[in-house]
Amino acid sequence: MDISITGKGLDIGEALHDHIGDALAAVVGKYFPKAHDAVVTVSREAHLFRADVTVHPSRGFLVQGRAAADDAYAAVDAAVERIAKQLRRYKRRLNDHHHSRRSEEDSTPAQQYVIAAENDEEELPADGQPAIIAEIATEIATMSVGEAVMRMDLADSPAMIFHNRSTGGLNVIYRRTDGNIGWIDPANTRKA
Repeated sequence: MDISITGKGLDIGEALHDHIGDALAAVVGKYFPKAHDAVVTVSREAHLFRADVTVHPSRGFLVQGRAAADDAYAAVDAAVERIAKQLRRYKRRLNDHHHSRRSEEDSTPAQQYVIAAENDEEELPADGQPAIIAEIATEIATMSVGEAVMRMDLADSPAMIFHNRSTGGLNVIYRRTDGNIGWIDPANTRKA
């Protein structure tokens, strides 16, 4: 597994670098011996250290964990423990999903854009459109609603778009402000 470790506003020493590598290798390797990669960012916010960990255990899956603590090691350990907890919780479902997974044709290529946040001090460009700051190639997978909710939870994402395996339509799930999951299944996308 390739592990990218960066410090945002601070220098990551060799000891912390080794600690992060060992902790991630142990946790992720236990569940996914052939994991793709991991990205770890450690930053300092006021009096706390913040650790953001993103792991790609297999193609199409993303697991994220965040934590903050008074010590950089404690923040990293808490974020890695969150990853371990998520992987433990979903390991059986992930295995079942992989065994029943259809061919890779079950995904649609798509383009994902990151748009700059509106700032009251800055005006929009002359064309009135906000600035695109990143373009990312992605895929819209075909899966069940349960699989989509699992992937959204693993990625710690607020929303996810997917092709519904049972209806064939394009669906959206999202985390509501009350903590529940919302599901949008447009009636006009159902196959006859």
